[in-house]
Amino acid sequence: MDGVREPMEHHRAATNRGLAMFGFAGFAAATALFAVAHLLSAFFSASSSPLTAMGSAFIDMTPPWLKDTVIAWFGTNDKLVLYLSLGVVAAVVAIFVGLLARSSQASAIACIVALGIAMGWAVVSRAESGPADVVPVVVGTVLSLLVLKWLVRKAAVATESAADDLTRRAFLRGSVLMVVAAGVAAGAGQALSATRNATKALREALQLPAAKTPVKPLDPGTQLDVAGLEPFITPNEDFYRIDTALSVPRVNPAQWSLRVHGMVEHEFTMSFDELLAADLVESYVTLTCVSNPVGGPLVGTAKWLGYPLGLLLERAGPTADADMVFSTSSDGFTASTPLEVLTDGRMALLAVGMNREPLPLQHGFPVRMVVPGLYGYVSATKWVVDIEVTRFADKVAYWSTRGWSDHGPIKLASRVDVPREQAKVPAGEVVMGGTAWAQTRGISKVQVQIDDGEWADAELGAEASVDTWRQWRYLWEGAPGGEHSVTVRAVDGNGEVQTAEHAPPAPDGSSGWHRVDFTVQ
Repeated sequence: MDGVREPMEHHRAATNRGLAMFGFAGFAAATALFAVAHLLSAFFSASSSPLTAMGSAFIDMTPPWLKDTVIAWFGTNDKLVLYLSLGVVAAVVAIFVGLLARSSQASAIACIVALGIAMGWAVVSRAESGPADVVPVVVGTVLSLLVLKWLVRKAAVATESAADDLTRRAFLRGSVLMVVAAGVAAGAGQALSATRNATKALREALQLPAAKTPVKPLDPGTQLDVAGLEPFITPNEDFYRIDTALSVPRVNPAQWSLRVHGMVEHEFTMSFDELLAADLVESYVTLTCVSNPVGGPLVGTAKWLGYPLGLLLERAGPTADADMVFSTSSDGFTASTPLEVLTDGRMALLAVGMNREPLPLQHGFPVRMVVPGLYGYVSATKWVVDIEVTRFADKVAYWSTRGWSDHGPIKLASRVDVPREQAKVPAGEVVMGGTAWAQTRGISKVQVQIDDGEWADAELGAEASVDTWRQWRYLWEGAPGGEHSVTVRAVDGNGEVQTAEHAPPAPDGSSGWHRVDFTVQ
């Protein structure tokens, strides 16, 4: 029996070794494809990189419930998670193709060609892509086929019954060398893309003009003295970023222009120099993402510099039957903004500056929209290049086609920042704090509830404007040891009390009171 078992075990080990070799051959071929395509994409549009293009296409097909789930779990790391997920899927598919090549090279080649076609389609489907942008995918696919054929031939020789260890090691050296070379190519592509990104250098060299109408300095009382409370003005590097752009668009301000057209008396195009020469104004505005859950972090405040969108539209002269502004980003994203919101006197801006510097690349450089009182998905178009005055009955924007509300007014909300969830605090005196917002209406009162007790008024920070959040503080004296909770609710400038009714972000923003559980030691 031992004599029979040994050949069987030897055969099983050889089979497993062969499967591993062919699977690794497929993985190495895919690595070569993506690495070389990424390297070449530095010479084409940012969306010519196949992983970026396929990720963007996936985002376009993402249903709202999945988008909300990913953002709820991973927040602003959603794009990193998407890249990692695509990488894992690509690796699994590549290994399958390698295994398929063991029995049928023709079928494996057909799979790679089909994947190349799919990636090419994803590239050309991007609004910022042209026909030439498929070159990286084409070159990468051809190289992948050559690498697969080479490594499959080596794997076949290495798995033959007469193959020795030197043959198998030759396959291993060749495949590992190919993966390492692909890694170097990918790194070189990333470095080359950064070097060739002239937009970054142009932004750093840009000197914004002073505002013709500067905003008043903030009252020192807007920032309350509570340890752990977020700053009233959110630093640019900490400002949340939620958008559909996997690769940040590279828009040269010298080549940027904004077309204003549609149901207007006067169509026109504005250049970046014309925009900078206009009467720019400053305004403090709090922006909120519709995907922000109750108590979530997807909200921030900045000082914006820009040109009032109301004046821009006044120049265009919308017709009486128009009711919507359809804005388009350089990467094809669209938003539907109610026309009345942009013409009712609120400080809606065509913004060029954020916190005393040009817009960061990831926040819309060179120009974006900032509209108080509306969630960003219907108003805060980054890298904006087109404004069409039209009607809701005639056009539907990006997220509205995916089940979201097409108007998107921001709901009254409040948040507990201190203490944090499950925090342990010393007994006696517990300092609590947080923020509340109701853009265009302001905050008149914030109340807190300890455990299931009575509601008590919190101290409010100074109000910068009705378009910004407002900080609050509450001192709980004589806090006994044990497990406790604090719940917060706000009252806006019109006397409306924040609803306790829970609603998820989709389709028009979350609602409900924020509660934090903590322990007094």
